Amino acid sequence: MCDYSLMSIPNRLAEEREDLVAHRFPTGSMGLASPADLRRIAEPREPATGFWSAVKNFFSPPHTEPVPAVCIPPGARLMLSDIPARVQSEMAVGTEEEVTFTQITAAINSYRDSVRFANGRVLRLQELREGQRVKVLDLSCAEPGFEPVTEERAELLYRLR
Repeated sequence: MCDYSLMSIPNRLAEEREDLVAHRFPTGSMGLASPADLRRIAEPREPATGFWSAVKNFFSPPHTEPVPAVCIPPGARLMLSDIPARVQSEMAVGTEEEVTFTQITAAINSYRDSVRFANGRVLRLQELREGQRVKVLDLSCAEPGFEPVTEERAELLYRLR
């Protein structure tokens, strides 16, 4: 849904027909964000009206809400646009392709979010180009064979005994 490195960032579930873009978050990880949220952060602040206001803003800048990561459930159908030529060549795809969102591993502390092309090739979300456009087509599709991963940790089992 959202890679482990995005868990410390505010996040929300995607909505059908929503336009998203690939965005590099402060953690250094690539994820999906709403263009409206990115514009809100990029809007210029009102300039300080005087010397002391400028000093105050320098040492204590106004608080801005962070850009939330948009999480996609496994099995969701997406339209991936602006696919770079290198990726087109490596994956044997066109500039715009319908893909299925999937997770390639259940391992903890590893990048697992990816997209699967119709030809079966898989591209990790970390390999998307920043600013690449993604449209959510359908969230209701369930990935065949997908079961939620539950991991039992030995130290937790010991405490329950």
